[in-house]
Order: sequence, then structure tokens, then C-alpha cells
Amino acid sequence: MSKIGQLLHQGRYDELWQMCCGFIDLSLEQFMAIQQRLLLEQIELLKNCELGKKAMGGAMPETIEEFRKEVPLTTYADYCPELLDKDESMLPAKPLFWQHTSGRSGEYQYKWVPVTERYYEEWGRACTAAAIFATCNGERKVALREGWRLLYALAARPYTSGYIAQMIAEHLGIKYLPSLEESDAMTFEERVREGFKQALSQGTEGFFGLAGILVAIGEQFRSRSSKVSIQPLLPQPRAIIRLVKGLFKSKLARRHLLPRDLWSLKGIVIGGTDSSIYKEKIKYLWDKYPLDVYIGSEIGTIAMQTWDYETMTFIPTLNFLEFIPEKEYFKWRSDHGYQPKTVLLNEVKAGENYEIVITNFHGGVFVRYRVGDMVRIASLKNKILGINIPQMVFESRADDLIDIAGFTRLTEKTIWRAIESSGIPYEDWTARKEVKGAPMLHIYLELKDGYVPPESVLTAIIHEQLSKLDSDYAGLETMLGLKPLQVTLLPDGSFQNYVSKRRAEGADLAHLKPPHINPSDKILSLLGAEVEAMPALGNIAEVETLSNP
Repeated sequence: MSKIGQLLHQGRYDELWQMCCGFIDLSLEQFMAIQQRLLLEQIELLKNCELGKKAMGGAMPETIEEFRKEVPLTTYADYCPELLDKDESMLPAKPLFWQHTSGRSGEYQYKWVPVTERYYEEWGRACTAAAIFATCNGERKVALREGWRLLYALAARPYTSGYIAQMIAEHLGIKYLPSLEESDAMTFEERVREGFKQALSQGTEGFFGLAGILVAIGEQFRSRSSKVSIQPLLPQPRAIIRLVKGLFKSKLARRHLLPRDLWSLKGIVIGGTDSSIYKEKIKYLWDKYPLDVYIGSEIGTIAMQTWDYETMTFIPTLNFLEFIPEKEYFKWRSDHGYQPKTVLLNEVKAGENYEIVITNFHGGVFVRYRVGDMVRIASLKNKILGINIPQMVFESRADDLIDIAGFTRLTEKTIWRAIESSGIPYEDWTARKEVKGAPMLHIYLELKDGYVPPESVLTAIIHEQLSKLDSDYAGLETMLGLKPLQVTLLPDGSFQNYVSKRRAEGADLAHLKPPHINPSDKILSLLGAEVEAMPALGNIAEVETLSNP
């Protein structure tokens, strides 16, 4: 049993909180001291392995300053073919296992990432912290208990989410629905379906997965509650009892059956760019706010929300954190030969956007690695909770910014929030920048529930929401007289048909759905859109007539 498991089993909750959640009580100076100490240890490991020397471009830094000055920024391509070949002889430390995330179409199927035993141990503390915050009910105390059942709706091992689930099970004695062993042999759809079937009979205390899955399941309950059949549940008397009680609750509330009528969750942990967009909807459907965690294969856990479910607090012990200011990022977008400057966490400014750069600790392999994510520093501290570390929110993929006239740069999150706030019943969407006489945002939208208004009406509704959410977008109309938005309706079943085609082609789970931002002509054609060949466009201001200072 791990140290975390021992503390939980013995009821030593104060010690468990301090071990896993104590980082929120650090001063910024203490946070930076931890960062610097662990980086100096990591530099020595990197100097003594071939892949470390390669990633550092031959530099042999002795100080933090030399490291940031002499070592180049890297991307996954800088670690190939070594990582793709799983060549352990080249690594800073022997890995405990290899996990993978999605790859890059046309280049490699997966991004393989080695995880050392030391990194895995420290990562386990971070994941336990997320579980504690998600279940602590607004108090600084551990409410977790051994043996809880958890709905599991993410990809299985060797995907990163599968190993995170394994990590939590090892530390906290969690029982997954379905079990990790069953999940490894199931498709994603089978895993979700079986999990909810088991939860109906056995009950569940929590959920670990994607926000969209929670919403989709909740919406299915609401739309099908009048057609519920008890017949398939006859062999499961506990499931029948749960269902009858749930229907009674919903009738008393004079509404359709919702998941909250069937289960009373202790905590929900989610990730993904749609987390904040669906926050209130998840609360309505499940009667519990979801805790958002910024997590990934190459980065472990960067930051997480605490019990106020608002901004995220950075974690000091997994990666050395650097930040590329947005202005520097756009200089690089204009000239890829330019090496953008970075700042450290004690130099960031509230309200500014940054591309995040990490260096793994504990024998990890990534060095000044560009994750490809843009984050916003919401504030320099969480005054209400007394957390004195800068607070962040996830903005978008750094390469998924849509620049319109150099005046506004729209993120996936902003566009999604505008569509969600519009009240339009939709199945899914994708959007890209196009130039038809002038630069514009073109949203391709599949509706549902038989709702088919004119495209001009949809355009007006979403334009209004975008104007409310983004003052620079609103300025395009008020200052320049532009309405740079077009909405095109896709045929019914477009996104499901796309998934079916990709599955038939043997595509991996991570590549089944089309991207929300900047789909290619081919992808739009597969979705059933009539596409005019468009020139290849980046999101940089150099192709426009205006520039954003």
C-alpha cells in the first residue's frame, strides 16, 4: 500500500491533506525555490543521457539563467525517432511504463511518453489532490473514503487517462465502473454504456471523464425519461428500485428524469477545453460542480481548480514552468526563426495570455517543451481562499487561435461558449477562418431536435453572443462596421457519419472526431459541406490590414 493509501486507510486525514494539497499554502517565493531546486537536479540527469544532450542542443548549463538562455525550445519532433522507438537507452532515467496520447495525422499515430517511477509517485499526489478538492465540500478537510465507486469514461491504458485511473485506484482503493481490466478490452462506447449500467445497480460516488460525456448522458436521460422501460432491469432489483425512486423525485420536481435523481455524487473530476463551458449544465444535471484539471501526457498535471471551482492553481513539483507572452508568440508566428522569450511564474501579469513551456522533473524527458496550449493568468492570487500563487484558466490550443483582421483573436473556448449561450439546439460544430473578400469566421453547425431556422438568423444570434463575450470582436462592428461571421448548416447526422467513416478507416479514438478549429477542406467535405477551395491561412496578423499592438 502506498503512503497515500496508508494515510487514508488509517484516517490520518490532516497528514494526507498536507502531503497532497499543501502546495496551495506555499508563498510564491517558496514555489519558485522548489522549481529551481528540482530543475537543477533535472539538468544533471539531462547532461548524462543522449536524448537530454540532443534536446539541450549540446548546451551544458550550470545555472537556471544559463539553462533558459542556452537551451532551445523544443517540440515532440525533437524527440523523434527515440520516443517513437521507445529507446530507453537514450533516456535520463528508466521508465516505469510508456503511455501515449494522440499523434499527428500523416506523421505518427501516437506520441509515446516515458514515465519514471519518481514522476509517477509525485503525479499520484497531484491526482489525489484533485480528488480531495472535488469532494471536500468547501472545507479544508479530506472527505474521501476507501472503496468508493467511480464512473470511468475516458480512454483506457496505454492512454494517459488509463494510467491516471490506475494511479488513483492504487492510492485510494477506488472501484471503477467498469473495472480497469474490463475497460482495457472495451471500446470507448462500450465502456461508457457498461459503466452506467453497473452504476444503476451498484450506485456510484463519483465521475472521472470528459465534460461532454456527462452532459450527453444527462441530456439522454431528459429526452428519454418518458420512454423508460423496466423490462431489461428485471434481473437487477436494485437498479429497479433506484430507477423508481428517481422517477418519483423527478415527478415531484415536475420535470424530466435527470441523473441527479438517481445518484448523489460526492465529486466529479474532468478535463478538456469544454469544461468551463458545461460547468453550469453539469451542475443542473448532476447537482455537483465539476473540478477542472489541466493535465496531459507530456506534462502530468500543470494546475487544478480547488474547492471554489473557479481558477486553477499551479503545481510546483512536476515541471519547471515558463511562459511565452502572447506578443512573443505572435512574433514567432510571423517568423519561425525567431526564438520567443519566456517569463517565469513570478513574472507573469494578471489578464495576460501565455503559451506554456515545461521541463519535466524526476527524470522526465521533455526540455523547454512547447505544449501547444495558451493559458490566461486570471489573477496573481486567489484572495478568497488565501492562495498566494498566480491563478490560470485554460484558453485554447496555441495553434487554434482564429485571428480576424488582426483585431480579435478568437479561441475555441470563446466560439464554443457563444454557441452554447445562444440557446440553439446543436449536435456539434467546427469553425475556421476564411477570406471571401474580407477575413471572416465561418462556423459549420449541425442542429438537432428538428430546429431549422434560416442561416441568417443563426448568424445574427451567434454574432450577438460573440460580441458579448469578446470586446475586440464587438469592436469589429462598432469601430469598423464589420460583421465577420457566417454560419452554414450541415446535414443531419454529419458528425456521426464522419465518426463512422473514420472508424471504418481504422482511425484511433483520438482521431475519430473532426477538430473544432480550422478543419481542412477534406474534413468539411466529409461532413457534407459544400466547400470552395480556400487559400492556406495561418492565424497571424501579417495577412491582415490591421495589427494588434
